Amino acid sequence: MKSPLVVLAYSGGLDTSIIVPWLRENYNARVVCVAGDVGQGEELEGVRAKALASGAEECYIEDLRETLVTEYIWPMVRAGAVYGRRYLLGTSIARPLIAKRQVEVAKMIGADALAHGCTGKGNDQVRFELTYAALAPELPVIAPWREWDIRSREDAIAYAEARGIPVTATREKIYSRDRNIWHLSHEGGCLEDPAVEPPRDLFQLTAHADEAPPKGEVVTIGFDKGTPVTVNGERLAPVAIVATLNAIGARNGVGRIDLVEDRMVGMKSRGIYETPGGTLLYAAHSELEQLVLDRRTLAAKDVIAPRYADLVYEGRWWTTEREAYDAFVSATQQQVTGEVSLRLRQGAVQVAGRSSEHALYDERFVTFGEDDVYQQSDAAGFIRLFALPSRVRALKNQEAVARHHASQGAQNTVSAIDASVAGEVEVGL
Repeated sequence: MKSPLVVLAYSGGLDTSIIVPWLRENYNARVVCVAGDVGQGEELEGVRAKALASGAEECYIEDLRETLVTEYIWPMVRAGAVYGRRYLLGTSIARPLIAKRQVEVAKMIGADALAHGCTGKGNDQVRFELTYAALAPELPVIAPWREWDIRSREDAIAYAEARGIPVTATREKIYSRDRNIWHLSHEGGCLEDPAVEPPRDLFQLTAHADEAPPKGEVVTIGFDKGTPVTVNGERLAPVAIVATLNAIGARNGVGRIDLVEDRMVGMKSRGIYETPGGTLLYAAHSELEQLVLDRRTLAAKDVIAPRYADLVYEGRWWTTEREAYDAFVSATQQQVTGEVSLRLRQGAVQVAGRSSEHALYDERFVTFGEDDVYQQSDAAGFIRLFALPSRVRALKNQEAVARHHASQGAQNTVSAIDASVAGEVEVGL
């Protein structure tokens, strides 16, 4: 009987490194790995050789950076999606794309099954498998973490050591990290205690605020219909925009997030995130929207934003819901063109200025000086109409109080008469 062909979403990290031999040992499988280059940088060096040395028949390394930024990150920025009040969804947003490419390779080579290295406690298993369900419902899924007897990262390291598989994780520094062009996340180890401050050597992208240049700097970001297009007046390609802003934000200590978040499986977990460029983009985009969108549209976007964030976090990218949100957001972004300047200083981000040809702000209307376009006396009629519901309610309350007092007075009169009659009767007796 021919061995089944399994396509594994492969990162070269601890979990996926030991899955290759595990699939061979437990499924008698032929394994093909798919590694998505979403901006991990040097982490991908030697990945193909490592996969083959672990027993894989082939390892495809796919450059997905441009697609990730233009088709996934930009829509998320335009939507203003933020999960748990602060998380900029760095890990979440890359998963549907990586899984999609994995499915495409699986179909191209005629695979019998799909596999991933996500744990049974995490969110990524849901994100990968929702993509599989949407794009390849006919292919079975193998999730080793839900099957094998490995119960910890220490167990996984021991498994790798026994088979001569090199891994970067150690028992002393046992953090689980995820890096892409958008962010770097850290979980596990001492971070599992939310009362423990992250060690200073944990961070790999951003400078500590007290070590960042005290003078800081100003960065200007330009947008066209909600999409970032320039940095400091220079038009850049999408990947270059993120990379440039990452460097600027990182050296100024911007973009650190320490978050206790709600996982989909029902537990809370703690993650440390570094998203320097993303932090700048969200701040600038939000400020530009505040300049060019009316308050009703802004309010509607504020309703959609957390729903979009939930959608991304939960891996529900391949849904009609997401397509509908994108259509709504696209309509709101037609006038979101202009520039926003941000002042960065030792971890802080402040708006320094903003401009747009579509700005709804007009000095002629808001000036305290004399003007010809706004008659201040008109405000009296507006306030009277705007206050009408409050006035009607107050009048109704006054009428109700008056009726109550009148009724109370009548009851007191009747009581007095009754008492007088009763007294006369008693005297007569």
